[in-house]
Amino acid sequence: MKVSKRTMGLAALGLISLPGTGISEEKMNQMWTALSSTTISGYVNTSVHWNTGTGNGFTPAYSYNGPGKQDGFNLNVVKLQIEKPLDEAQWAAGYKAELLFGDDAVSYLTTLDSGGDSSAASIKQAYVTLRAPVGNGLDFKMGAFDTIVGYEVFDAGSNPNYTRSYGFTIEPTTHTGLLATYQLSKSASVSAGIANTHGPAINEKADSNNPATGSPYQAESYKTYMASFALTAPEDWGSLSGSTAYFGVVNGLNTSGPFDQTSWYVGVTLNTPVKNLKVGASFDYLGTTERFHTAPDNTSYANAWALYTSFQATEKLSLHVRGEYASTDTGFFGDDYVTPTLVGGNSEVVALTGTIQYDLWKNVLSRLEIRWDHLAGDGDQTGYGGTPAGGGGGGTPGSKRDNVLVAANLIYKF
Repeated sequence: MKVSKRTMGLAALGLISLPGTGISEEKMNQMWTALSSTTISGYVNTSVHWNTGTGNGFTPAYSYNGPGKQDGFNLNVVKLQIEKPLDEAQWAAGYKAELLFGDDAVSYLTTLDSGGDSSAASIKQAYVTLRAPVGNGLDFKMGAFDTIVGYEVFDAGSNPNYTRSYGFTIEPTTHTGLLATYQLSKSASVSAGIANTHGPAINEKADSNNPATGSPYQAESYKTYMASFALTAPEDWGSLSGSTAYFGVVNGLNTSGPFDQTSWYVGVTLNTPVKNLKVGASFDYLGTTERFHTAPDNTSYANAWALYTSFQATEKLSLHVRGEYASTDTGFFGDDYVTPTLVGGNSEVVALTGTIQYDLWKNVLSRLEIRWDHLAGDGDQTGYGGTPAGGGGGGTPGSKRDNVLVAANLIYKF
């Protein structure tokens, strides 16, 4: 350690003391070693929405598409991520913390308080990750982590399309618990975990009180269980090399009902003989059973099918198409004035989404998207549009069976 003459003079007079050189350097080295393996990243996600026609007070009820985003400019969300990933050591440790700010952070619902209110700043993930030298290496996450099911994720820039699918809408998002992952081989991996509830509120327990009623959920020792299995096509499979297939299931208490909820998911992404062309498919099924004894046989369901096609036309230009069909026997896609229902309480929706992505600026993802949602099925039903319900409920249903959204999306990644 280099010491100036002035510092040496003050030390000689007894006005200051010099730290042990070895100890000081050791502490500094430890600090820099920790910091050098920590990464900071994130993004700023913005958009502009235009819903064609008039009467856009009610919109299709897929995730992160409320009436407040229509016909104007939006700051969707800001994400800040701090992470120390696992290294290659047999005994390895790390962590990840992801913070959200903005309108979509409110909708994420991880920061619900005892009154049911949420904040414009929330925690997306925050967990400690560990590796134990078991076979090929057994990895653990403990804390709040993303759900293990789904073709799409919360981070819009990681999805083929800007808007979310109906399958994403009926999936869980976040769990607080423990998740273990094991790589069986280069082509197969399994995950299994246990959590407090089906999510998403962090640290919420199954025996806590329902904010809406003040009564307990009557599930003191109830936990949520999950498992998944993933396959990747090996290199000797020719054009299919790198293709993936995935299966997952989550069962636990959904406190919004409250009800016991099981979410099933199957998804596949295939490389094709056509260069730069990928196709995918996904299926989500959600089933619930009323938790309280007042209606033990009250069950409901929702399912969603989706087909995906992505083509990388040039280094900067890519094209993406998604087709969907979703149905439910209750209000999983919103109330009667958001996603209108058929006679008997059934809802059916068909949607088609086309996205053009052109990466003109460095670190910026830029997309133009057109989405069509159609109320399918027979029978009398309300439609999109109309007058929103007031504080006491009610409202005028619309008459449009079709909703067309034109959206532009800019995401800066850092």
